[in-house]
Amino acid sequence: MQILVERNPSDSRLQALQVTSWPQWTKEPSTFPWTYEEQEICYFLEGQVVVTPQGGTPVTMGQGDLVTFPAGMQCVWEVRRAVRKHYRFG
Repeated sequence: MQILVERNPSDSRLQALQVTSWPQWTKEPSTFPWTYEEQEICYFLEGQVVVTPQGGTPVTMGQGDLVTFPAGMQCVWEVRRAVRKHYRFG
């Protein structure tokens, strides 16, 4: 299972996805396990995170990144700098 990171996507890409209409999620620096029951696409407005898929390589992401997490992925989130992101499941 692979995490897809698009660094600094174009405004037209974000508008096509209607990112600004998605809910927002915030999280303070912390570490926690997570399982994706369904695909998530998110756009980071602030922060820095390292996500390590179970049995996989850590992936660093943060402000300006559009990230897709696959359904069924188990991972550990390490929030290094407080996060604010738009997100959409499904």
